[in-house]
Amino acid sequence: MNVKQLLIDTINSKYNYPIILQGSMSEDETYPNSFFTFYNNDTFDGEFYDNKESITTWDFDLNFYSNDPSLVDSVLGDVIKLLKEKSFIVDGKGHDVMSDEISHTGRGINILYKEKSQ
Repeated sequence: MNVKQLLIDTINSKYNYPIILQGSMSEDETYPNSFFTFYNNDTFDGEFYDNKESITTWDFDLNFYSNDPSLVDSVLGDVIKLLKEKSFIVDGKGHDVMSDEISHTGRGINILYKEKSQ
């Protein structure tokens, strides 16, 4: 299973906003009106049996930015529900994130996903 693709597909199941790897936009690129960024902070193995991991935990940051402040809270809140339906673990309702553009505000969440080994 490609967990990054599962994250993207889950968001795309309802929203058609661009989903960009955090930090991959060049300085001269124009921000889309609304968009997501994600970043895989870490992956770590756990629950070892017979010297083999049975779970890999994926740790992501997901942020939503928009030039429409009313979307920042509503879209991210809805995405939290979508992610939980696909077994992502989301703790809380998010936090404010800084934007490099004065026209945009942002909100972010931390997500965990426990991938069972095959």
